[in-house]
Amino acid sequence: MNIKRVYFALTAMTLFALSISAQNMQSPSNFSRMHSNLLAKQNRVKDQIRVQEAQKYAADLYEECEPEPDIYTEGWDSDLVNCYKDANVPNTKVLDVRHYVMPIKGNYVTSHYGYRPQFGRSHKGVDLRSAIGDTVYSAFSGRVRLTRFERGGYGFYVIVRHENGLETVYGHLSRFLVKPDQYVKAGQPIALSGNTGRSTGPHLHFETRFMGYAINPEAIFDFGNRCTHTDSYTFSKSTYTKARDYAPSKRYASAKKSVASDDKETVSRSRSKKNDQPVASTRKSTKESRDNSRSTYKVQRGDNLGKIAAANNMSVSQLKKLNGLTSNNVEAGKVLRVK
Repeated sequence: MNIKRVYFALTAMTLFALSISAQNMQSPSNFSRMHSNLLAKQNRVKDQIRVQEAQKYAADLYEECEPEPDIYTEGWDSDLVNCYKDANVPNTKVLDVRHYVMPIKGNYVTSHYGYRPQFGRSHKGVDLRSAIGDTVYSAFSGRVRLTRFERGGYGFYVIVRHENGLETVYGHLSRFLVKPDQYVKAGQPIALSGNTGRSTGPHLHFETRFMGYAINPEAIFDFGNRCTHTDSYTFSKSTYTKARDYAPSKRYASAKKSVASDDKETVSRSRSKKNDQPVASTRKSTKESRDNSRSTYKVQRGDNLGKIAAANNMSVSQLKKLNGLTSNNVEAGKVLRVK
């Protein structure tokens, strides 16, 4: 009797389970239709991702990152960051930049130093192309002064004070490899680059400062050739924002253009006087000056700045700046500095 009850109970449970399964089963055509719809949705999402990636890539290439606020003056306690606020900064100072290492392996500047009218403030350094995780190196030997995070600007950043009097700032980092007060040598890894803070794409923000003054890094470094322009950099309050470019081709082109312009003016003046002697005198005197490699030159009758500059391998603007001249006219007998 009990066996029959157990048999009927098992049979009932089996039939109930089969009825539930039958309710959940769908025809093959319904399954195929659902599968097709799912694939279609995935394709649209995939296409959308490709468009977004392309737009972001284009933005990273062609849009400049918004300049960071000046951490020495904006939104920070100057006692902690700008320790030079009340210091007596000299008008000029010669800094030794011989023992250097480029801050990152790449050499492509994506954003230069200078005022950004669209943002209403200055970009205090240069942006160098990098990928997240690239090694960042200390540009000179010195001691780490700060490692901090600023959400609205530099992100994770490091400041190193160097033995030559400079301070360098490295911004938008992803990881610190050093700590405050740690001594580092030129070329020692100090961080990994990233995309933190106010940044539209991975890059390294790099600054060079002297006693709080943000020097144009391109006045010290030739990033294209991965070297410094010269063995020393002369800080000047009147020129620290300007870049330098000592590319021989550009210097030659500038000097050639200046000489050609002055030659035309000299020939015209000589023809009007019907006297070619001053031109010959100029050629002779400038040749003598070049041969003797003098640091000064006494202006002869008929001389002009273009001839004198060309004879001493410099541009007219450099000659004028060296001697404090404001016009192209120069009197005979005047002694000019040419070195």
